[in-house]
Parts: sequence; structure tokens; C-alpha cells
Amino acid sequence: MADFDLAVVGGGINGTGIARDAAGRGLRVLLVEQNDLASATSSASSKLIHGGLRYLEHYEFGLVRAALKEREILLRAAPHLVRPLRFVLPLNPARRSTIMLRLGLLLYDWIGWRKILPGTREIDLLTDAAGEPLRYAFHHAYEYSDCFADDARLVVLNAVDAAERGASIRTRTRCVRAEREKEWQLILNARGRRETATARVLVNAAGAWVESFIDGVVRQTEPHGSRDRKPHLMLDKGSHIVVRRLYDHDRAYILQAADRRVVFAIPFQDDFTLIGTTDAKFVGDPAMVAPSGEEIDYLCGVANEYFRNTVSAADVVWAYAGVRSLYGDVKRKAQDVGREYALLLDERSGEAPMLTVYGGKLTTYRRLAEDVLAKLAHFFPNTRPWTARSPLPGGDFVYDGMETLIARTVRTWPFLAQDHARRLAHAYGTRVADVLKNVAGPSDLGVRFGADLTAAEVRYLMSKEWAQTADDVLWRRSKLGLHLTDAQRLTLDRFMTPP
Repeated sequence: MADFDLAVVGGGINGTGIARDAAGRGLRVLLVEQNDLASATSSASSKLIHGGLRYLEHYEFGLVRAALKEREILLRAAPHLVRPLRFVLPLNPARRSTIMLRLGLLLYDWIGWRKILPGTREIDLLTDAAGEPLRYAFHHAYEYSDCFADDARLVVLNAVDAAERGASIRTRTRCVRAEREKEWQLILNARGRRETATARVLVNAAGAWVESFIDGVVRQTEPHGSRDRKPHLMLDKGSHIVVRRLYDHDRAYILQAADRRVVFAIPFQDDFTLIGTTDAKFVGDPAMVAPSGEEIDYLCGVANEYFRNTVSAADVVWAYAGVRSLYGDVKRKAQDVGREYALLLDERSGEAPMLTVYGGKLTTYRRLAEDVLAKLAHFFPNTRPWTARSPLPGGDFVYDGMETLIARTVRTWPFLAQDHARRLAHAYGTRVADVLKNVAGPSDLGVRFGADLTAAEVRYLMSKEWAQTADDVLWRRSKLGLHLTDAQRLTLDRFMTPP
């Protein structure tokens, strides 16, 4: 008998979501990730849980509708990580018709399964606080709802839930060979240590690496091998920049660019504004993706069209890029390729099946995981979908209960600063009690590395969330990397490195 029912390659949002769903159905699951969880595209997104308003222009109504339904499911499942956010869309008739925008937003509200979030309204930028940071040329705007999320923590909590339901989560473990027989024979490299595992079904959720995994790792019989496979993977690069806060209120902006793209400006980590994203075909090693100077200038330029406080490359405190894996004709422009995911099941008589995942969005990962298990239902009968009504770890409280949770955290640990308690509650939800379970006073928090990061929290991340390096903590389990100095980062790395 195989060691596992299902082996998943890829520790991004799709892979961890699939592992969670499968483990919750009682399957024996192995997930392998060559680096840290969410180390690639899944930590390089725009951090939005949204339907994709601009996809309506491309008539992707099904995708938008499904994403908007998922928006409120995730808001209920992870109210500590997913929060409502109002978006201000300044009207710019030179870019899009005001009437068409209004119709689009009415459609967005109508098809969105909206039960929690407020609908669209028109605002006067000359009197509303949203107009204060904008140039005087903008007089009116529409305001609508979507959600903001901590993308990398969403990945990690899916992995935590999968592990608690019995899945084996193996980070920094590369699948170097997958031999296809009646069962999959997997050869794993865990930091130089060779291991083996067998699985009934293999799911390739390697994101930007899905086709290189098939071509370079999978060993299968001809004539069905990789040499006869037509490439379908298009890599679409999206870059973002972070600058010092451009305005004081808590709403975001959606800005219409001259090339008909849209750019978001989003409040980020209290003191900053996140601006993104670009959209360009990418060729090369996905591990080496980074924002170009041209892309940074583009994002600054769009922001400067709208905001009174101008920004330049010199004002960027952090820039990052990721590559989306799209399924379609590789000869087309990236912006012309649909954003819906594709699931390709390769099954053959007498050989173990492989399912390859192309595409996917942060917003629709849960639905994608359900569809994967539905496509594999004939291999795993008598399993049922369950994730739509099940909270993620720490999310077992009402969707509008964050302030109550923060207040309870302050009462329980009164020596915590208000901002510290708020950050912990948003990161861990009700599991803040697990993070601080051995903390009775300030001294029990241990070493303070900078900002409000303490040894107690780091130990929890190392023992429960697979954190091994300072970058794991500062850029994926949190975004505290924006607040720590190089010396503080070095101190943290030394603390986490075993002697």
C-alpha cells in the first residue's frame, strides 16, 4: 500500500488549500515545498480578496461571480486575516465612461452574493475625506467594497489546518524525481538528505514551476511524455512598491492608468501605502523575479497622476514581484489571457494519475481545492466538501468580532501595548492564547527583536508554523521586515539558528 493517498507538490496557496481539503476528508496527504511556505507568488500578491472588477471588461462574469462568492466565505472563515476594505474609484472620463463604471459597479454588487459588505455609493471628493490627498482635478468618485488579506499567513494557516488534520507538511524539501508506476515513487531531497515516499495520486501545484516539474522531474512512459506535450503555461509578472503613507484614512484607491490598466493604492502596515500592480509577460527563472526600474517608475507615475504628494523610486522602501501562472496560448499578451484556473488530469490504465494545476487566484483557492477533489472523486469515493463552513485556525469567531477579540487580548495580557495586542490578534485570531500561553508578565515575552516582535512569538512560529529563518518570520509570517533594522534582523537570525 502507498504511504500516502495524495502527494501535493507546491506550498503556495493552491497546494496548501488542496492539502487542507484532502486531509479534512480523511485522506493521507503529503505536501512538499522546495523552500518556505508562500515563498514565491503567494506572498507577492496585491493582498486582495476580490472579484476583480476589471475582469468584467473582459466578460469573465463566471470568474467574477465565483470570486465574489468566495470573498464572503473567506471573510467568515478567517476574520482575523481577511478584513473589509472600501475602495475609492476617482472618476476620470478620459480613461473610462462614468456611465459604464456605474453600470459595472452595479453589476459587481448584484452578482456578488453580498450579505456582509456594503454596496457602492457615489462620493463628492470636494467634501469627503477621500478627496483630501487627491489632485484638485478629481471631483467625484465611486466607493465600493472588497477585502484585504495577509496572503502569506493565509497560506500558512491552510498548512497548519492540514497538519492538524493529519497531513505531513514538508518545507524545504524538493521532489527531485517522480517515477510513474502503479503508484508514484517520489524521491525527495530534504537539505541534502535523500528520502522516498509513495502516493496513489500526484497533484502538481508548483505554480510557476508546473511545467518545469513535469519536464525535469516526472519520469513516465512514452509516447505520453513531456516531449509530446504542448506548453500551456504563460508567466505573467506583477510588481508592487511600498512607500511611506500617502494619506491618513483607512480606505484604498483604484486608479485608472493611461494604458487602461488599474493600479491599487492600499493602506499597509499602518505607516505605509502599497501600490500595484504591473502586468507583463515574464520569461526566465521565476526564482529570480524582481521589479524592474521601469515598472517602479510606471507605478510611481500612475500614483502621481492622482495624488498631490508625489513619489519616485527614491521613496520606495520595499518592492517585490511575483509571477502568475496563467493557462492559455503562450503567444498571446498576458492581459488577454483569462484568469480562471485550469485543472488537467492525466490518467492512464495501469498507472498512477497526475493532476496539474494551472493558474488560480488568492481569492478562489478554496474553490480550486474543492474542484481538484471533485476531479479526483473516482479515486477517493465517499468524501464530501467541507471547507465552506469551517474556519481557519484562529478564525473561530464572528466576522465582525475583531474589536472584541482585541479588547479580550488586552484584558488578559494588560502589559501588552494596544498596537501590539492588535497585531497579535489580527495575526493569530483566537490562537493568540496559544502564542502567549506561557506569558504571565512582560519578562516572559523574552528577547525583543524590534518593533513588537518577541522571543515568545518567534518560538511559537518555529514550533507551530515551520519558520526557520528571519525572512520566514519577517516577510511571510508577518511583514515586520518593514520595521526592523539590518542589525535587528541579524539578531533574530542568530536566535533562530541552532548552535
